[in-house]
Amino acid sequence: MQPTTVTFPSGALTEQTTVVDVRPHEGGSVVIVQQTPFHPVDHTWPDQPGDTGTLAVEGTTVCVENTVMVAVDDAGTLAVGADIPVKRGADGWDWHVGHLIAETPGWVAGTPVSAVVDAELRAGLSRGHTACHLASLALDAALADLWHKDPGTDPLGSPNFEARANATSRIHPDGSVDTYRLGKSLRKAGFRPDELAASLADREAKINELLAAWVASSARSWIETEGNTIADRRTWHCALPAGEASFLCGGTHVDSLEEFASITVALDLSDPQLLVMTTTVVPAVD
Repeated sequence: MQPTTVTFPSGALTEQTTVVDVRPHEGGSVVIVQQTPFHPVDHTWPDQPGDTGTLAVEGTTVCVENTVMVAVDDAGTLAVGADIPVKRGADGWDWHVGHLIAETPGWVAGTPVSAVVDAELRAGLSRGHTACHLASLALDAALADLWHKDPGTDPLGSPNFEARANATSRIHPDGSVDTYRLGKSLRKAGFRPDELAASLADREAKINELLAAWVASSARSWIETEGNTIADRRTWHCALPAGEASFLCGGTHVDSLEEFASITVALDLSDPQLLVMTTTVVPAVD
């Protein structure tokens, strides 16, 4: 099987496509189609949830309850999500988007199918993902003076706290929650967490000032792809006033910061070893 062609990087929400394979999976089925607008959750870094929506064949519509990564080896063995035993790009494996449904339909390869993504959920997740990246850049800038060694820089030239300390990132509609470890390894890298604790409110205020300025800029946001399959790398870009920022990113994003009325963060250091940043979006009103 050829890797699944994906159209979600361009913002697509619907496709007329064909069934490639249907396999039983956890009381239902996993459906692979030739071309899909559905974005799957990445089992190696599950920050953005998979899309939901519907698949329709000859008047019968089924709900897609989740969208996941699927890998198939040369022998036809299929592995789903966290059960995939190899890294992307491994020889002998093809990568696909799996649409999880509760039914066991009698669909066969070549059956025409209409794929429709839940547009409201996609929009909320796209805003949440873009805001998450912007918040991380603002956080790096707000903590820049707390380094006494060079940890490397982020896309805007600030010391890269995000890359050094991020432990988890979870995106939800119109927001995200990121956690950062402040342990011994970060201290050895040159970061001063004690000074962060003493100035947390000021740091939070600086982040929110930066985010407000970036939202006011109405900057363009877009995704560049190295190919049209789920196995190809994708990069998010944003033309911020401070310069163009970019991250390797497999998720979905807004087209412009005009889609935000505001982005704000709250920092929590209840556990001195763990900084929690909660990002909240207020969408722009049409």
